[in-house]
Amino acid sequence: MKIINPKIIRTKLHKDSRGSLQEIFKQKHFLSNFKFSLLVSSKKNVFRGFHFQKKKQQEKIVVVTNGSIIDYCLDLRKKSKTFGKIFKYNLKKNSILFIPKGFAHGYLALKNQTQMIYLLSEDRFKEYERTLDIYDRKLNLKIKKNYIISQKDKKGMSFNFFERKIKSL
Repeated sequence: MKIINPKIIRTKLHKDSRGSLQEIFKQKHFLSNFKFSLLVSSKKNVFRGFHFQKKKQQEKIVVVTNGSIIDYCLDLRKKSKTFGKIFKYNLKKNSILFIPKGFAHGYLALKNQTQMIYLLSEDRFKEYERTLDIYDRKLNLKIKKNYIISQKDKKGMSFNFFERKIKSL
């Protein structure tokens, strides 16, 4: 199955007196192999992103294991019909989102102790990592200035700079 744009993955959550069980990944549903995973924990009002790798791009499966987020995926594929479009999702506990290669990704944690698991199809390569400015007016995210943002993310490039210098993914 080839998924072109970000897509919510719906799987059944099985509950009983012991707790719950949910499938998050089956290889037969995806073209790529996932190489590694991350567990990320965020406080309320933390915004992480917009991140991408200009080479060795990553497909991602994002699983919210606790809390809730607003997830943003920005299409950076120049030949795509949705180039420059932001896909926005409200995700809560047990939500699963697939993000294809060619997208910048970011999210806002809506609750304390929000936790997510990432499955990634490529390793992390610092030399290829880039960040877009979440306050860029062209992106029109309406992000508040009081969100908690890393120093790296505060130095993100504008979308216009991306279009001029990197051009596309």
